[in-house]
Amino acid sequence: MKKGILLTNLLIFFASHTFISEAQPGIDIETGVVFSGYNDVRIPGNGGTLFSLNGDLKAKEKIYYRLRLNYTIGERHEISLLYAPLTVKSEGSKGEDILFEGVLFPAGSEINGEYKFNSYRLTYRYDFIRKEKLELGVGFTAKIRDAKIALTAGQLEGIKTNVGFVPIINFRLLWNVKDNLGLLFYGDALAAPQGRAEDVLLALQYRLNDKIILKGGYRILEGGADNDEVYNFALFSYAVLGVTIRL
Repeated sequence: MKKGILLTNLLIFFASHTFISEAQPGIDIETGVVFSGYNDVRIPGNGGTLFSLNGDLKAKEKIYYRLRLNYTIGERHEISLLYAPLTVKSEGSKGEDILFEGVLFPAGSEINGEYKFNSYRLTYRYDFIRKEKLELGVGFTAKIRDAKIALTAGQLEGIKTNVGFVPIINFRLLWNVKDNLGLLFYGDALAAPQGRAEDVLLALQYRLNDKIILKGGYRILEGGADNDEVYNFALFSYAVLGVTIRL
């Protein structure tokens, strides 16, 4: 956690000492529908019951949104702040007892589940390639996750929360197919022995003018951790619509 705070402070230092007068600000607004894939949970990781929030229970689709503030500096540097909230509700029952965070839910109990994974990210990226047809950049994201998994059934309630830092590699690939139409491949991803995280977008984007870019596509959010405290791996698919506005 201390290393994460140090890396975040370094990013903030870089941002605050860059030539802000040369920065081109912009805002990216994204919305659509998010669908749950697998969401396997065992808490604690070394003694709870393995169950699925979208197998034993049934997860609900929901409308989502994301907000990103961008600063493009010169032609090749970009700094951005992202707010990406996500809360998915589930309900159903399992044909065997569930031991979750020290609470025993009897077999057949009607259970309500909540999965929260809010993300706050500070990103710096450098574009190594900026050509008429192709743009390619790689950078670093300092991510703070605010996570919660909760089960309730009548008077029974089990809750597991976690706030932590995750360093991730950021990348962006834009292929300008023709005129104002482009194919965007953008994301944050990293894998380690203790877990993994991927948040990747593939989208078509259309430039209306010098100020407004529209996009539509598919996003995948996947990852999790496997340790004594928590076992959880989840997959979410997004149908995406968005707009980028240069201010």
